[in-house]
Amino acid sequence: MKIYIAKFLTTATLMAALHYNAMAQNPIVRNQFSADPSARVFGDKVYVFPSHDLLATEGKGRPGWFCMEDYHVFSSSNLTDWTDHGLIITQNKVPWVRPDSYSMWAPDCIERNGKYYFYFPAAPKDTITYGKGFRIGVAVANKPEGPYTPESTPIKGVHGIDPNVFIDKDGQAYLYWSAGNIYGAKLKSNMLELDSKVDTLGYLPTKGLKEGPYLFERNGVYYLTYPHVENKIERLEYAIGDNPLGPFKYAGVIMDESASGCWTNHHSFINFENQWYLFYHDRDYSPGFDKARSIRADSLSFNADGTIKKVIPTLRGIGVTDAKKEIQVDRYSAISNEGASIDFIDTTNRFLGWKTIFTKQGAWVQYNTVNFGAKPLKKITANMLGEKDAEIEFRTGSTAGPVIATLKPGNIKVWNISKGNLAKTIAGIQHIFITAKNNKRIEIDWVSFE
Repeated sequence: MKIYIAKFLTTATLMAALHYNAMAQNPIVRNQFSADPSARVFGDKVYVFPSHDLLATEGKGRPGWFCMEDYHVFSSSNLTDWTDHGLIITQNKVPWVRPDSYSMWAPDCIERNGKYYFYFPAAPKDTITYGKGFRIGVAVANKPEGPYTPESTPIKGVHGIDPNVFIDKDGQAYLYWSAGNIYGAKLKSNMLELDSKVDTLGYLPTKGLKEGPYLFERNGVYYLTYPHVENKIERLEYAIGDNPLGPFKYAGVIMDESASGCWTNHHSFINFENQWYLFYHDRDYSPGFDKARSIRADSLSFNADGTIKKVIPTLRGIGVTDAKKEIQVDRYSAISNEGASIDFIDTTNRFLGWKTIFTKQGAWVQYNTVNFGAKPLKKITANMLGEKDAEIEFRTGSTAGPVIATLKPGNIKVWNISKGNLAKTIAGIQHIFITAKNNKRIEIDWVSFE
């Protein structure tokens, strides 16, 4: 999964130079660390507003801790092709934020009357006026991608992090945030001031950290969702109620603790084209340091009684992959128990992505939902390397489905483009299966069809 341009430009330079495009699969942002995704549907597009993790160094943040100085916004019309619109807010251009505080944590954004309101927490420079700890500010734009103009002061009466905004069917807006507990209050129609007392949202677990509230409504039920440390790291949970400010009743777990051991999780939900999705994060590009995270997305569904079915994280993620583009089969839908594995292409530059490694005859990976289009495709291309006589087989439908192509890598030390003709023409939406034909080692970066 190679992002060649990231090898030559720093993230800041790259973002200043152009809008970055990436294909979906998890993680959905692949040229920088990202976390705490707030996903929103504006018009016919999905916009994601994450926080932006950096690696702290002496003089730039606190080494070994979270370090965030700015925000980007990403958009997609198909959940597959994502565009980075670049910086929208940076810490030293917000009047009330303490310079070089590196504390621009989880944000949110919402639209009202043609204006876009971006909410973000940060540390204030004037602690006499605003007190110690975090405050929540607002920046306003005429378009989801900005430019955003920050308000000169944070929201009065709000102390905490992880802002989330919800507008109910009657037009009333609400702000939620966390600071030990989870809090909520009404917002005025200007979206900049509280319009009620602050409520502490109770009837939630009292043991362990709760943070990152995200509220949504479905069929008259209000779902208050949040990360919670039930044991040692965060899992995603939810409570339900019949009012935006509760009371809420604990209802269950949305996503279990991360298998990677990432201490945090932070999330949002959208309903896009009649399908619900969960956006969240893990530490894909930083397996040894969980303060450098990456945002993900997976499909979500409900039981008949309105409870949420638990989401199992996947690498494949969401969206339909175009067969004519580079298919990163290391973001698999399923993998055999033996003889197939995933590793970074280059551990010194993990943003180059991953590769799939086969070492045993019959080992396979499955990659779902590839669109071959209406016009049948006839050729296959793969970026591979492998031992002499190594051979890989491509099928559709299942591991026992028809063989559509067989390729050999040709070089053990250097990535090599291998091409071949398809044994049969392919069209429409297909699942593809890649299987090792012998015990020779073979590595695959990507596959495409034409």
